[in-house]
Amino acid sequence: MARPSKPFELAWNSLSSSPVAAAGWSTMPLDAAGAIAIHVGRCFPENQEAMLVRFPTLKIAASEKLPEGQGFSVERVDPKGDGHGWLALTRKPFGGAELFAAMACDVAGTLDVAAAEGLTELKVMRAFLGRVRAWQEFMRKGSRTLSAEAEIGLAGELAVLGSIIEAGVAEHAAVEAWLGPLDGLQDFWLGTGAIEVKTTVSAAGFTARIMSLEQLDDSQRQPLFIAAARMRQVPSGRTLPEAVAAARAQVEADPEARRWLAEKLIAAGYFDGHADEYERKLELAAVRVIEVGEEFPRLVRGNVPVGVAQASYEIDLDQVRGNASDLQSALKKLGAI
Repeated sequence: MARPSKPFELAWNSLSSSPVAAAGWSTMPLDAAGAIAIHVGRCFPENQEAMLVRFPTLKIAASEKLPEGQGFSVERVDPKGDGHGWLALTRKPFGGAELFAAMACDVAGTLDVAAAEGLTELKVMRAFLGRVRAWQEFMRKGSRTLSAEAEIGLAGELAVLGSIIEAGVAEHAAVEAWLGPLDGLQDFWLGTGAIEVKTTVSAAGFTARIMSLEQLDDSQRQPLFIAAARMRQVPSGRTLPEAVAAARAQVEADPEARRWLAEKLIAAGYFDGHADEYERKLELAAVRVIEVGEEFPRLVRGNVPVGVAQASYEIDLDQVRGNASDLQSALKKLGAI
């Protein structure tokens, strides 16, 4: 759960009004996350807001690649000259102050949960960086409410994620396998193969956009399935925030799954602060699972003319007569259950 924003805002305002004499850090401690110290700070002369995290015994390797987004940066710092492992999450001048505050509160809440679970310092740092990378992806995608197409697509992926867990895949394994929010080649990598989710709200026809020559290429992962999720908009359906709440409830008992789900929702472009913007109520009508085999209509590098470097195209999945099966059978064939 994210921390309240008020302590951050009060501290940043206070520090802004009393800058240090020269370049350097001015910080103020907040409640620690277990042994992990959390400070609010400003770095002068830039005077940008920051959240600093101190790992008391952890040495952060120089080879550790730190995330950097459009509105923030993460860097190794030593504001107290104590030689401890400090990381600073700092707003860039062009980054939105309100969004950065929401990010800092969320990341601090992640540290609270990780510390409460008794994770080692290394694992707490991994949780910190994982959450920041999710925000990095969120900002890369524009930091705005999802488009109607993206909203429907996320609703479909959440519905399939829930069905995968109900079919017997462990919560943490199912959420870890969900790569759609990270722009994975397919939406789920399970067992030896993959499942690509396509979602429509159309009652007639099922147009699925294939984004590349690699998306339906099963030469690397086999078997490959398409899960065609047909949603319908009805008053009794669920809004996207309600679908998100249902997914969170489904993994509540698995701390690792909870953490990964939170990261992937942010990476998918979903932000709780935008919840009121999603009013469309959707209900899953059916999921048709089709194995992508030799007879499946697709373009891959092995069947396009020489010189074709890249392509995107559309398939009407209602017209495809591939080997259809239910999701549980597909998961067995994948070796996921």
